Amino acid sequence: MQAPDQGHKSSTMALTFGALGVVFGDIGTSPLYAFKECFHVSHGIAITPDNVLGILSLIFWSLIVVVSIKYVTFIMRADNNGEGGIMALLALTLRTAPTDTLNRRMLIMIGIFGASLFYGDAIITPAISVLSAVEGLEIAAPGLEPYIIPVTIMVLIALFLIQRHGTSSVGSVFGPVMLVWFILLAVLGVENARHYPAVLGAINPVFAIRFVLAHEWQAFVTLGAVVLTVTGAEALYADMGHFGRQPIRIAWIVLVFPALLLNYAGQAALVLQNPAAIENPFYLLAPAWALYPLVGLSTLATVIASQAVISGVFSITRQAMQLGYSPRIDIQHTSSKEIGQIYIPAVNWALLIAIILLVLSFKSSSNLASAYGIAVTGTMVTTALLAIPVFRKLWHWNIPVTVLCIGSFLVIDSLFFAANVMKLLQGGWVPLAIGLVIFMLMLTWKRGRILLFERLSKETMPLNLFINSIGGASVTTVPGTAVFMTGSHTYVPHAMLHNMKHNKILHERNVLLTLVTRDIPFVDEAERMVVSKISHGFYLITGYYGFKEQPDVPLLLESCASRGLVFDMMDTSFFLSRERIIASVAPGMALWREKLFVGMARNAADATDFFQIPTNRVVELGTQVEI
Repeated sequence: MQAPDQGHKSSTMALTFGALGVVFGDIGTSPLYAFKECFHVSHGIAITPDNVLGILSLIFWSLIVVVSIKYVTFIMRADNNGEGGIMALLALTLRTAPTDTLNRRMLIMIGIFGASLFYGDAIITPAISVLSAVEGLEIAAPGLEPYIIPVTIMVLIALFLIQRHGTSSVGSVFGPVMLVWFILLAVLGVENARHYPAVLGAINPVFAIRFVLAHEWQAFVTLGAVVLTVTGAEALYADMGHFGRQPIRIAWIVLVFPALLLNYAGQAALVLQNPAAIENPFYLLAPAWALYPLVGLSTLATVIASQAVISGVFSITRQAMQLGYSPRIDIQHTSSKEIGQIYIPAVNWALLIAIILLVLSFKSSSNLASAYGIAVTGTMVTTALLAIPVFRKLWHWNIPVTVLCIGSFLVIDSLFFAANVMKLLQGGWVPLAIGLVIFMLMLTWKRGRILLFERLSKETMPLNLFINSIGGASVTTVPGTAVFMTGSHTYVPHAMLHNMKHNKILHERNVLLTLVTRDIPFVDEAERMVVSKISHGFYLITGYYGFKEQPDVPLLLESCASRGLVFDMMDTSFFLSRERIIASVAPGMALWREKLFVGMARNAADATDFFQIPTNRVVELGTQVEI
């Protein structure tokens, strides 16, 4: 029998191994393009020992400060019941802000903007990663250059085609591939660094300081390329819920961080010996005979990196739906065991189209690098801002310590962001524009739903008044149970009023069901629902879900048996309201936003499918609403 301590260690090691294949794909494939972009001709940085060691020192200390200190040491402590990521951090932050205050609204705006920027990052990451890997074909055989774009597009199409099968079928190979990848990064780095061991001295920050003082403006512009080495740092935090804080920290400290440092050192040593190698220093680290296998392994590693980003987009989209910032979209669960493994067809194909357009437009990883960074650094800034109330009010840090810690992170993140703003006209506007569009869509949907609820509330009556009036009226009652989906237990659902008006009947048992999304990832089954019985055969049920859970109404009603309320699905009818929304000049939103909201509402997924209600038990009653 295995000792408990041994079992814990083996579990930790398994999670650490699994984290290699999911968490570190993005940051782990940065050596493919990051170092060479620091010496892009537009920066005007000559390849001299002082410049190479200075930039290498900037890379070293960016990895140390941004990843090791900011994310691994501090931000990953800000978990929401074990979950991480900007939406989880936003939910955690909102606990510190009173309801309906300016401070709360500002925090929501910051959090939603950061989440929106992730979409821009998710579109550009697969494009630049896969393209940079396939570009190795040109190094192996220059005659293959015309095939780089077609091969890249074929790899991307294959990647998105397998999404509907879920990640579980290919997940088992992710860990081993990335383990080989990081070992190879270290081996290639050491093999080249031994010819110029002085590069290892770049760990001394003096080299970075000298470089910045000597070049100033050029050094500032170069930060826009240096930040490419830390893209993917947000994934460490976002995927914390899948693997836990400790396994991710172990993987980073023991393998990933040393492998990255050694590989960047190896690229620097190679360039110092042969300045022409800056054309593609990563692939030129390897001997000629190993180029084709290295291209294959690099492509597989970038596919894994892209997979993590795609899964992240699916997850954020579902969280946005649960928190009321996105219309319902068809979600398919690809695993019966893992709730986090989902597939969203509409998002999947929209991502693929956008990524292919990017590849065809920019044509090379160097051109894409000019567009990369704004979304990443913008998310880094929003994460730091949202961490301030957590440090102060939840962790009870004093003001000087909070200012020193978060202030330092904000200065660095803001410098990186400002450097990337310089690339706005070179393509940086693409991810920023995507983020702003998503941001506007989310806020429009949230505001539209609030307006719709206000308009509907004015056209109904208080629930207690309605129930009391039933006691003194003669209403035809029919056998069975009617379940009315409603957003509030304060007012009578429109579907109930229309049923009374047109059919002139009530069921012998009427249930008003409200689903509430809480600011935690998952809700414990013991707290899943509250059931209340009121007069005249009316029941109120409130079901609670976390922002990472998918509501399942039949399962929820089945669980009501433990609360003394038993449902027979064959004797239960579900009544849903279907609103026909019309944009108007009434106060609320600008007319164009109202029309946008109407379009989003008309294209939203059917509530029956989203809440997993049996279609043959549903009755929909329509109403027209002006907002």
